[in-house]
Amino acid sequence: MSEVTAVPLRPIAKGSLVKLWVGVAAAIAIGLGAAYLGTAGQVAMAMSPDEFLAANAKDGGVVQTPSGLQYKVLREGNGPKPGPADIVLVNYDGKLLSGETFDSTKTDGKPRAMPIGGTIPGWTEGLQLMSKGSKYRFWMPPALAYGEHGAGNGVIPPNAVITFDVELLEIAPAPMGGMPGGHGGM
Repeated sequence: MSEVTAVPLRPIAKGSLVKLWVGVAAAIAIGLGAAYLGTAGQVAMAMSPDEFLAANAKDGGVVQTPSGLQYKVLREGNGPKPGPADIVLVNYDGKLLSGETFDSTKTDGKPRAMPIGGTIPGWTEGLQLMSKGSKYRFWMPPALAYGEHGAGNGVIPPNAVITFDVELLEIAPAPMGGMPGGHGGM
């Protein structure tokens, strides 16, 4: 015959059930938020560039230029704006619509200098909208980015809308005689 040992149960402290249910609700909310963020990039990638840009243009604070470049001012700076022959010092984070980073100054931990006229058209146009100290988010349609060929050995697919968060740190006029050939960091 086996014996059963009685284990005394302690009463649950007052308010513990409320804390338990609040914790469960918070865990569910965090899980739902993570699931949404995980699928939002996939939904954006499934849209055509035109569909994505049309939907994005309706977002509060997004401005679209006649060329199709979209931007949102994250922080406005002050002072002059660079011209097409100037060189700028920037921090940036370039991403696909999936949220995957394809290029960033965070990689080497320091800003990059680049000639405005030696970059992709979206950068050339967008940087000239900014003042020193500004931080903007740009959405570039394929025609202003890497077009039907993509870039980076397949890292940026053909006909991709790309986003950049760009912080303009400094503006320097181009050296006398213009910029040497090249395409800058883009």
